[in-house]
Amino acid sequence: MIPSHIYERIDLRTSPEIKGLIVRAAATAGVSLSAFLIAAAQARGKEILAESETLSLSPRDWDAFFLALDNVDQPRPNLEAAATDYLAWRSNTKVR
Repeated sequence: MIPSHIYERIDLRTSPEIKGLIVRAAATAGVSLSAFLIAAAQARGKEILAESETLSLSPRDWDAFFLALDNVDQPRPNLEAAATDYLAWRSNTKVR
């Protein structure tokens, strides 16, 4: 039978000073060392991913962004030529 929760193991090496700090902080928070490390890593991981996946623009940049979105109907001859070239290339490179 497969367990309902599969856990992964993470091994860490650190200096005695850093370990002492983390152990003290976990004890102060009233949680185990593992729970403390997982919570801290998870929170920081979410922060980093949110920062990298969030688009933050100044009002001027937002205006430029929306203007570009509004102008998508405009002819783009270079883009159209590139798409035509790509489709021709793909039709010549397909495995038959």
